[in-house]
Amino acid sequence: HRTLTLGSIRLTKKGHPFQYIGRKREGKTRAAGETRKEIFNNKSKVEEFWIVGFENIHNFKILLFLLFLVIYFMTLSANIMVISMVSMFRYIDSPMYFFLGHLSFNDMIIATNIVPEMLYIILKEGSTISFAGCFTQIYFFSQSVVTECLLLTVMSYDRYLAICNPLRYSSVMDLKLCGSLVALSWGFGLLVALPHIIILSQMTFCGLKVVHHFFCDMIPVLKLSCTGSLVNEILTMVLSVPVIFVPIIFIKVTYINIFLVIIRISTTTGKQKAFSTCSSHLTVVCLYYGTLVFNYLFPSKGEYLGTQKLISVLYSIATPLLNPIIYSPCKAGKPVQ
Repeated sequence: HRTLTLGSIRLTKKGHPFQYIGRKREGKTRAAGETRKEIFNNKSKVEEFWIVGFENIHNFKILLFLLFLVIYFMTLSANIMVISMVSMFRYIDSPMYFFLGHLSFNDMIIATNIVPEMLYIILKEGSTISFAGCFTQIYFFSQSVVTECLLLTVMSYDRYLAICNPLRYSSVMDLKLCGSLVALSWGFGLLVALPHIIILSQMTFCGLKVVHHFFCDMIPVLKLSCTGSLVNEILTMVLSVPVIFVPIIFIKVTYINIFLVIIRISTTTGKQKAFSTCSSHLTVVCLYYGTLVFNYLFPSKGEYLGTQKLISVLYSIATPLLNPIIYSPCKAGKPVQ
């Protein structure tokens, strides 16, 4: 074909310059549209999360850092002391303190899983965490929470036998039963936490990747999913029945029976001794379950974020420290005659 070039426009016998310009503009428009469509459909996947931590703490972050550092070392020291005393001294060799030793070890897992990373976040006023790191933290936290709930339930059964059936206490609560109950608590905790992590690993996280918490917790992370979290939410509700609601009902029934027995004790000394053997456990149960249920039954939106973090501090940082203090070795875990 005969071709004539005028500037940047090529004229052909079969074509018109405006046809070429139109095709060129149409191509650019189509390309731009496809690019926007690609961006819309293929959301950029998040490779790491940003943990906000405690907001607006710049002026006193060092003080907060030192406070939690001291609490962490006190938690480790107190729980190691309890474990050592349970292992070494025979005068506290009772099922109650056998369970307390495992409770202390579990509290150390909770504190070590959260506090060191939280201290770094406080200093940096926020920090990133990888998928693997976040999911690992969620797993061990979920496992520890489940194990703690079950151990507290087992300890309530121990108190029930010690006060309501003191003559049968030694024969029923033997080493075999104690070992089985502890193994069940740890095993169930390890298994229950696993499905959540498997489902989380299959999710796509996109857009904003800010976790409004001081550690990777299940609910704040689920809010960042762009593939839907209905399955995990249903699983959480289903598993909360054997992990939270059944233990709460069981503990309530056991303590109703315990108080009925205490009321029938004739002597004041006997009543005081009976009450002292279960008051420490009841204090821990109310503190732990109260904060746990309050934190997970209410949505974490808007102004509630600050309150949620405060409640989380109570059951994830304060409780591991308070447990060995409340369960002081001077309180005997023996049957009441």
